[in-house]
Amino acid sequence: MQINKETAKNVAECLLQIKAIELNKVQPFTWASGWKSPIYCDNRKTLSYPKVRTFIRQKYVETIQENFGQVDVIAGVATGGIAQAALIAQELELPLIYVRSSTKGHGLQNQIEGAVEAGQRVVVIEDLISTGMSSLKAVEALRERGCHVAGMVAIFSYGFETAALNFKHYACPLFTLSDYNSMIEVAAEQGYINSEDIKSLKSWREDPANWNVLV
Repeated sequence: MQINKETAKNVAECLLQIKAIELNKVQPFTWASGWKSPIYCDNRKTLSYPKVRTFIRQKYVETIQENFGQVDVIAGVATGGIAQAALIAQELELPLIYVRSSTKGHGLQNQIEGAVEAGQRVVVIEDLISTGMSSLKAVEALRERGCHVAGMVAIFSYGFETAALNFKHYACPLFTLSDYNSMIEVAAEQGYINSEDIKSLKSWREDPANWNVLV
């Protein structure tokens, strides 16, 4: 995973201010996986704040322009990446497609929605990376279509080692606008969390499946 430290802190500050990132170790959140977590990240909230939405869009665009060169298509991962991808594609004046987690069970049974051709160079847009596997399904679907996936850009990553290994296995470069370490740093600087909170947050990331036992 590659990241610009200044951007990471600025984006983390935005996410904390609008409560797209919420921290609560007393009443932890339950993920779809069943994990208990002291942190929950909902990047869809960024869409409701025009200044934050514009700032994040521009940082996506800068990241794409600085790292991927010529791009033919922007692809959003359903569902969280679709709106972000639409904003980016509009700014870059590029075609937009989106990729479902699996093929539809009716109609044309598409997994990839929109017009894309074999050989086109695609950047994939996500809002959040945890293990990365759901995001990488989109990469796999695009490659099966014959597209060249230049890489992926997301707003936030939890920084799990398993995610790094998964993206390496798929040979897919990953750039994120912010990450877990930046969030902890900003949250501590601005008084959102104290030293005990930091300890709890770090122990959760080390073993999220068993965190409720460790704390």
